[in-house]
Amino acid sequence: MNLFWALERMYNRAVELAGKTASAAELTAMLEEEAKKIFEEELDAEIRIGLYGAELLEDGDTVLTICNAGGLATGTGLGTATAPVYVAAMLGKRVSVIAPETRPWQQGARLTVYELVHNGVSTTLIADTAVGLVLYRRLVNIVMVGADRILLDGHVYNKIGTLNEAVLAHEFGVPFYVLAPTSTIDPRGRVEDVKIEERDPDEVRTARSEQGKVYVTSRDVPVFNPVFDVTPPKFITGIITERGVATQPLNKNLRKLLKS
Repeated sequence: MNLFWALERMYNRAVELAGKTASAAELTAMLEEEAKKIFEEELDAEIRIGLYGAELLEDGDTVLTICNAGGLATGTGLGTATAPVYVAAMLGKRVSVIAPETRPWQQGARLTVYELVHNGVSTTLIADTAVGLVLYRRLVNIVMVGADRILLDGHVYNKIGTLNEAVLAHEFGVPFYVLAPTSTIDPRGRVEDVKIEERDPDEVRTARSEQGKVYVTSRDVPVFNPVFDVTPPKFITGIITERGVATQPLNKNLRKLLKS
């Protein structure tokens, strides 16, 4: 949702400028300025998200996340779900992270672990199937995930596996927070209208190696490979944005937050 928000903003700016500029070069320069504004606003939003999120973290806490909602995903360096970890560290708190691999593309293993370790954050990688045991054993204090789309009624669309974490966290009494800028909120979306993309079945049938992809199962077995899942609001403790934290009931407080 955030990506299309930015594209629409750039398109509208281009339309606005098209009749006022003398050349393509001038139009390009003005659009570059708009792009820089978007970047600065996004960075400011992530700093604020990090500050709100860091207030929920105590010295010695461990955060469970999923997929990649860090600087490699957002382009700013802080990210959304990782921003509180970095801000907490700047404030002198020792915070560690447990990151599931996030099958089948393994963004957790390939991206989240890479950037957290690179930035000096104590990080442990787990298989996606270990999430339940991690929560059951209280190995984490809080769950912080990003979002691809948030509906005004509180439903959250994010990388497949997010729903599992939310339900298990709810069952074991671990706070579950979604972190995203308000540009991720879809003010008109409805659950029945959101289509979840399904990707190449070979992403699940194969593993990657230096020689290319290697089949680990039957080449023609049917595969269900959704990219995202949807988390109902009842499993979400709160949604952290640059404008503040929307707590339950989300269907009321998200609207209040957008008007603030």
